[in-house]
Amino acid sequence: MGTVTSAMDFNSVRILEVGPERDGQRVDNCLAALLKGVPKTHIYRLLRTGQVRVNGKRAKPDTRLAEGDALRIPPVRVAERDEPGAPPAAMLDEVRRAVIFEDKDFLVIDKPAGIASHGGSGVTFGAIELMRAARPGEHLELAHRLDRDTSGVLVFARSRRGLVGVQRLIRDGETTKQYLCLMTGKLQREKFDVNAPLRKSVLAGGERMVRVDDEGKPALTFFRRVERYEGASLVEATLASGRTHQIRVHAAHAGYPLAGDPKYGEREANKRFHALGLERMFLHAARFEFELGENAYSFSAPLPDDLRAVLDRLQGGTARAKQRRS
Repeated sequence: MGTVTSAMDFNSVRILEVGPERDGQRVDNCLAALLKGVPKTHIYRLLRTGQVRVNGKRAKPDTRLAEGDALRIPPVRVAERDEPGAPPAAMLDEVRRAVIFEDKDFLVIDKPAGIASHGGSGVTFGAIELMRAARPGEHLELAHRLDRDTSGVLVFARSRRGLVGVQRLIRDGETTKQYLCLMTGKLQREKFDVNAPLRKSVLAGGERMVRVDDEGKPALTFFRRVERYEGASLVEATLASGRTHQIRVHAAHAGYPLAGDPKYGEREANKRFHALGLERMFLHAARFEFELGENAYSFSAPLPDDLRAVLDRLQGGTARAKQRRS
């Protein structure tokens, strides 16, 4: 009897043993993950006609699997897809070096900027695909996501318990997620918060745009200045909610858009920071903390060299400006 782990082809009846990473998962969601390329309508037809069984009994879509269960899957033709091939060795080495923590439930990396969290929309290999290729045979799922140009703490779940647990904590606002960002302009206060609902829309080309809208979802961000420079401030942003592009949109809404932000930023300010060596948006996931069961987790990632170099140049410019004023 095989083990339920990841996607595979089923050309004949298979009896699979449920592993710990699928303990507690609904059988319809398990089948959707295993049978890549099979329409969900067909998966539900298999369940409705009694062809899927758990421990010999007919399974309903909401049947919960338990570790050690025997899952019967009938013959299914999986649509063939073009395989993208193996990831470049350099990218695999990069994600291997990026690992900062691992235990039985989680694997955490300090994600480099330029690597998406997952593949799609023109991205062949995201962090999850790269890490799975770097750790063949391991079960890994994204616990949350970071934008492609955002560096810092990215958490993968190695168990069903870890995945469901941390996603529940994120949904209930019981995690601490802190970012470092460079906000343009002169902040009027050392601490302030932005409590403004956000509404997401998708443009014709598939690009996501988010705007402040009274009919959007509640969103709250706490900002605290860490360091002041000439025309900018390094700021710690703490999320009380986790909406798409939340920090970027809230920063722009407050009048201090992020340096280097191509979507919500200010063009002339971005040109100035580009001249200082900023090649991307200045946003870094610095800390992610939560408690799960009896374990307290705290993951942190230092500001990367490219962003630190920009701050060094800003520091020099600020010092020169003070000298001219004195």
